[in-house]
Amino acid sequence: MDKEKIDKKDHILDVAERVFSEKGFDGASTRLISGEAGVNMAMLNYYFGSKEGLFLAIFERKISSFQDILQNLGNDDSIGAWNKMEKYIEMYGEKVVNNNCFQKLLYQEMSMNRSTDLSYKLRDMLMKSITELDKILREGIANGEFKKDIDIPMVIAALYGTKNYIINTPMMSSPLLGYDINDDNMIETRLKPQIKSFMKNLLKSYLHN
Repeated sequence: MDKEKIDKKDHILDVAERVFSEKGFDGASTRLISGEAGVNMAMLNYYFGSKEGLFLAIFERKISSFQDILQNLGNDDSIGAWNKMEKYIEMYGEKVVNNNCFQKLLYQEMSMNRSTDLSYKLRDMLMKSITELDKILREGIANGEFKKDIDIPMVIAALYGTKNYIINTPMMSSPLLGYDINDDNMIETRLKPQIKSFMKNLLKSYLHN
């Protein structure tokens, strides 16, 4: 695909991400998205096939590169399990802790708990990251770095749940933390370092023998 087509496709995805985050999957339409993107319906359908295809393409674009990095990290035999956990937390804090359309869209869809093909496809996509984290934790147990009786699902829930609570309930988390978590500068200078430091200290004390 040449650069012009890639740029056009990325532009459509940028617009679609914003529209879906504002209106949800059910409230958004491909006609609205094509109009705001300044392209015709034929082009949108050519690239993505359907509204579901467009929706999944948004997630694929955001998640796939992150998952490749995590997979390479998990397969790196030169460092131990705890070092991998630290790197995972660093990457997670940088890439996921953001106040943007994608994070709002992700939370919207995952919190609806719908049993649809789209929801299952999205869940399976996201579970790849969790599988990589599970793999690192099990490696740590197997080589003796981590306690044998750690609760792996709860470790994963603590990592992802902390971020979800803070980012997705700003009316509660902003007064709790003492700064506006909707402010991009506060996210970069205070929230990201705070989450990364806290999760490292919390998990180190829980995981290590």
